[in-house]
Amino acid sequence: MNSLPGLEPGTQALASSEWEYAPVRIPRDVTRSLAATMLSMQAETGGWELARVLLHPDGSRRVWLRRRWRHRNLPGPLL
Repeated sequence: MNSLPGLEPGTQALASSEWEYAPVRIPRDVTRSLAATMLSMQAETGGWELARVLLHPDGSRRVWLRRRWRHRNLPGPLL
């Protein structure tokens, strides 16, 4: 995994029986437009989709990405 802004250090994707989840934190200085662009790139390259967004009082966002669990290895989110 990568340590670019958003992906919390040491974070790994969590897998349930059908879905694989990856939590991502988006700093408050990232615009909504840039965040949408970053998330759409994840959707195109890694098969991720948006599962949940939580807006914190400080303006940062906590995002959960999900994708169907597959036996083959796909890269984690690059955010």
